[in-house]
Amino acid sequence: MAARTGAQAKLNQVTNIVGEALDSEVCSIYLLRDGVLELFATRGLKQEAVHVTKLAFGEGLVGTIAENVEMLNLDEAAAHPDFAYKPETGEELFHSFAGVPIVRREEAVGVLSIQHAEPRKYDDLVIEALQTVAMVLSELIANAGLIDEKAAAAGRVHNTDPVRLTGLKLVDGMARGFAVYHQPRITIEHTVAEDIEAERHRVYSAFDKMREQIDRMASQAEFGGGEHQEVLEMYKMFAYDEGWSRRINEAIDSGLTAEAAIERVQQRTRMRMRQIDDPLLADRMHDLEDLSNRLLRIVSGQLGSAAQLGLRQDTILIARNLGPAELLEYDRRRLKGVILEEGSLTAHVIIVARAMGVPVLGRVTNVRRTIGEGDLVLLDASQSAVFVRPSPSMEDAFEGKLDVSQKRRAAFAALKTEPSVTKDGAHIALMVNAGLRDDVAALDITGAEGIGLFRTEFQFLVSATLPQRERQQRLYRDVLEAAGDRPVIFRTVDIGGDKALPYMRHDGEHEENPAMGWRALRVALDRNGLMKAQARALIEAGAGRTLHIMFPMVSEPWEFDEAKALFEKQRDWVASRGRMLPSAIRYGAMLEVPALAESLDILLPRIDFLSIGTNDLTQFLFAADRAHPKLAERYDWLSPAILRFLRRVVAPTKAAGVPIAVCGEMGGRTLEAMALIGLGIERLSITPAAIGPVKAMLRSLDRGALQTALSAWLDTPPPSMRAALSGWAEQHGVELA
Repeated sequence: MAARTGAQAKLNQVTNIVGEALDSEVCSIYLLRDGVLELFATRGLKQEAVHVTKLAFGEGLVGTIAENVEMLNLDEAAAHPDFAYKPETGEELFHSFAGVPIVRREEAVGVLSIQHAEPRKYDDLVIEALQTVAMVLSELIANAGLIDEKAAAAGRVHNTDPVRLTGLKLVDGMARGFAVYHQPRITIEHTVAEDIEAERHRVYSAFDKMREQIDRMASQAEFGGGEHQEVLEMYKMFAYDEGWSRRINEAIDSGLTAEAAIERVQQRTRMRMRQIDDPLLADRMHDLEDLSNRLLRIVSGQLGSAAQLGLRQDTILIARNLGPAELLEYDRRRLKGVILEEGSLTAHVIIVARAMGVPVLGRVTNVRRTIGEGDLVLLDASQSAVFVRPSPSMEDAFEGKLDVSQKRRAAFAALKTEPSVTKDGAHIALMVNAGLRDDVAALDITGAEGIGLFRTEFQFLVSATLPQRERQQRLYRDVLEAAGDRPVIFRTVDIGGDKALPYMRHDGEHEENPAMGWRALRVALDRNGLMKAQARALIEAGAGRTLHIMFPMVSEPWEFDEAKALFEKQRDWVASRGRMLPSAIRYGAMLEVPALAESLDILLPRIDFLSIGTNDLTQFLFAADRAHPKLAERYDWLSPAILRFLRRVVAPTKAAGVPIAVCGEMGGRTLEAMALIGLGIERLSITPAAIGPVKAMLRSLDRGALQTALSAWLDTPPPSMRAALSGWAEQHGVELA
């Protein structure tokens, strides 16, 4: 970079250095010029293609990387749906491909890629090396005037017309306010360190200041109870994580400035987030992303966020992501709603937002290109929609709906003490799903009858080391005591596959389909030391009570038998120490793997209850990853295939006198819950927010009449089962949310 040669010569040299260092046959640099990505330098492709080969944003692998501003790592490039062959390059000789965006002011201004003749999946070290080089290149080409910043910024310009955007409902509600962006863009101007020790000192100082901020905010947060406290404690744990600070120091050792080192580790975090299917683990990565942003602002001296500047009017806050502590910085009198470019249902910030009563919409695309600072925004999370710069008629319709929504919420709250009984007298137990100690508070808030699914793996996923038995026991005892006489069904730890634990070594190779791989009960039986510790903790925590234990992802009856036998041995061990035992232990299985349905006659005499996990079950039945955006609309919980399968499970289970429940997302939607009740399901475990709408629905439902109609439809399916059920509900006055 310091050489006096021209920019083109430097880029040529970079491709040679990278290619030789990574033993790569091809290394190429594409830069944004006149709105397209132009091949600027290459080692390995035909030289006559330089400044000739051009790709639009979204065209080919290079265009896809630039458009999405994210890396690609492919062992067979031609198999990717976005692959585009450019004959002048001669790249037909190469199979594997890895590329990373060259980013300037959060916009892709180029792409750095490597290729090999033989198929291979590049390891993390190679990708990190490419990301580091791309950061340095960003500075080099900016200083050389090669970046087409006008073209990069063109997409950010928005007009003044009314616009409707859609997203994912994270916290229900409606809000009106003016758009405010959470924080300004932080541009890293210098990537190469002149004094490594000075950069390290800057990072240490920034860590100290960040931790002081987090401690202060956590101590000042007041909600009057709720799960937020444990959320903030976990957030603090990440702030003090030594592994994170060590990775930043390693990046500084490689010659980067403090800002560039933080950004490189942050890029690594983002890459891992995109590879994680499990929402709980992905949300822990979101906390690290938030802390990285905070650390970057401190070290760069750009400390201002909209919270520090203060909100002057009713505000809809906009951010790529938020951490729980950052949300707590805002004036709750002014903050009316939040729009996130990312976000998920289980994120820590969503837990805090729910406690604050702030509606949140996530995964809203093209936000920066569409919403300007100060634009009027109408947020309708219930419809997963945002109206930007609305017309007067849009405003009138919104205000009318807001008034109705407020009255409806009051009606749901009034149902809290009412029994969950259908019009023809069938009792349907409504329970909540939980994963934190303070989730138990939802029982009193909603009037739910218990916790139908307590996900014990949450404690494992957020811990830097394996939680000791005493710590597990304390959590389980606190949950049981808070629940009182209401049942709590503990699902044994569901880890492995896509829920990798940093402290648990995986002996096998990389799993192509982790959701269907070595996870849940399979891991627990193979590594039974983990399950023994959890069994003892649960048994000791349940002393004097009825303890409900549920095993996840049971594929065959022998797996249930082995898991139960392990628990029984641990009960004997606890008894041999003279400690008090549970008054009874009830064992259940989760039906998520379709194969288990073929062995119900063997399993049912051995279990005390059965729970159907519709999330995993559905994707296994349809061979469709529910997290894949192109497949999300490809299957329907109300399809005849799903409902027929469930009928085939419910009938023999009820005949055997075994209680059966559904604890997946399907049960939290009123129309789908109605169908489940029509199939004979009498217990639903759902999110706390769904309790009111589902209870209102079932209290307006004649279950017997629905069962008759549904049975006929399943024998001879109509063109649309969803339409048939919706029409029947409307005809019979069933209240659907």
